[in-house]
Amino acid sequence: MAKNSRMTARRSRPVGRRHPLATIALIVIGLVSTGGAYALFSSTASAETTSAHTQASAEEGKKLFASNCATCHGLSAEGVNGVGPSLYGVGAASVSFQVGTGRMPLANQGPQAEQKPVQFTDAQVQSLADYVASLSPGPGIPDQKYLQGNGNAATGAELFRINCAMCHNVAGAGGALTEGKFAPALSGVLPAHVYEAMVTGPQNMPVFNDKNLTPTQKADIITYLKYLDKNPSPGGFDLGNLGPVAEGLFIWIFGLGAVVGVTIWIAAKAN
Repeated sequence: MAKNSRMTARRSRPVGRRHPLATIALIVIGLVSTGGAYALFSSTASAETTSAHTQASAEEGKKLFASNCATCHGLSAEGVNGVGPSLYGVGAASVSFQVGTGRMPLANQGPQAEQKPVQFTDAQVQSLADYVASLSPGPGIPDQKYLQGNGNAATGAELFRINCAMCHNVAGAGGALTEGKFAPALSGVLPAHVYEAMVTGPQNMPVFNDKNLTPTQKADIITYLKYLDKNPSPGGFDLGNLGPVAEGLFIWIFGLGAVVGVTIWIAAKAN
């Protein structure tokens, strides 16, 4: 009888007793859920903050545009016939390049806009870019990871010779074009402006979108240009890096002039 009682007691143990690891599992699930909810809330709040900041920047840019750009480009950036083109579709990158290099606002009409001291602060340039970008889609400001100059300089040099050297010279010294236009020198140009010029095609420059040159290839070209900035010509006086014409002219004037001078000196001494 006692034996049967013990067996009954064993069978009557609570069936729903939790496993010893259940508490740990619940804690882990709680932490993961809480962390996920916090991350989602933070990213949403961050996105809303960024959006609000961009909107405020665009509103400030609209005011700056009306004061400084509307005369040529129209109050709504639709363009003024015969004066300034429409800015719909040019994107933030075009504004950042043109205004950030001082080419805009335009000082006077000419074959092309020339670089001059920048008239706006960095924050104002960004506001103008945000405003124009809000009008319609277009090329955006390049990602900083492509502007560090840590790409492949050898690949960049090859790409530059193929795509850019015919106008900018193989050493980036610039060169003359037709009708009073010119390709500017690239020495000391900010990487962001080099990238923006490639994706927007200012003046007579063609557009190199991501199908022509990938972002990585653009970064390689920037790396090559930065290499040129840091490494002067190893062959002595570079004569402006203008190529064989400048070198030949130098030899013709100074070399032949030296020969003529020595000849006159010998003849005068003999007399």
